[in-house]
Amino acid sequence: MNNIISNSATFGVVISILGYFIGLQLKAKTKLAICNPLLISIIIVMAVLKVTGIQYSAYRVSGQYLSYLLTPATVSLAIPLYQQLHRLKKNWVGISVGLISGALASMTTVLALSVLFRLSHEDYVTMLPKSITTAIGMGVSEELGGIVTITVAVIIVTGILGNVLADSICRIFRITDPVAKGLAIGASSHAIGTARAMEMGEIEGAMSSLAIVVSGLLTVVGASFFAILY
Repeated sequence: MNNIISNSATFGVVISILGYFIGLQLKAKTKLAICNPLLISIIIVMAVLKVTGIQYSAYRVSGQYLSYLLTPATVSLAIPLYQQLHRLKKNWVGISVGLISGALASMTTVLALSVLFRLSHEDYVTMLPKSITTAIGMGVSEELGGIVTITVAVIIVTGILGNVLADSICRIFRITDPVAKGLAIGASSHAIGTARAMEMGEIEGAMSSLAIVVSGLLTVVGASFFAILY
């Protein structure tokens, strides 16, 4: 069975898309933040692999074509940013400070928790790129000697949490400015969070898209420095 699945060009893609579609339907009907389509699709895929006994390696081989779309999908986020270019020019100082603060906060938090829980250096660098998009985070983790597969899992969990909790956190801290919302969501939960930001509004989506790119670049540069701190 595993050999058949590995040689299939459709199984992994079909089961992934089907799981995501079911997630979309649940989200539309329940309106609950916890019913995140990506989270639901992950649960469904895990359940299918567990019940059928199919190994993850076999699923990954047949579903790898979806991964090829990750980079162009991230690049396409530049479109809403271009549409809000005038707002970017108007608030460039605040936006710059916010993005730098977001990247530093993410890496500093990982450093503090790693020291607190006495994690190994390998575990530490594995989690450093948790708040940037997978396409960039995988390269950062590999370069620093981290465990890439765990990095991917951490990035996805971070994104899902950002997507689910974005509204609640903004209400708790009384964040109402759309620019601030977008920057915070994009800097902390990358593309998955940006999907929620786009649902909030065009400005939130554009600023979140900007945060993905800039936070990724800042983390690429900053992670090398933070990696030697622990």
